[in-house]
Amino acid sequence: AVHRSNSHMYAQVIDASGAKVLASASTVEPALRKAVKNGGNVAAAAAVGKLIAEKAKALGIEAVAFDRAGYKFHGRVKALAEAAREHGLKF
Repeated sequence: AVHRSNSHMYAQVIDASGAKVLASASTVEPALRKAVKNGGNVAAAAAVGKLIAEKAKALGIEAVAFDRAGYKFHGRVKALAEAAREHGLKF
């Protein structure tokens, strides 16, 4: 699931029942806060996509359903998805 605000991007991997968050990544995490100056731009979204893919793969998760939470598939949402795919997450 993808969540966004004007200043931050968030991504979560949730189990099939929707009851448990298995992994999450956001621009509020210290590692990304240092790496990206603007937490709400396309570069930040791509960094979140990369990080969520890495965290999911570390848990043995390689494929997910991509829920863009009603946002159009362009701009930051597209950048996040493309980065996650580039780093091995399938959806």
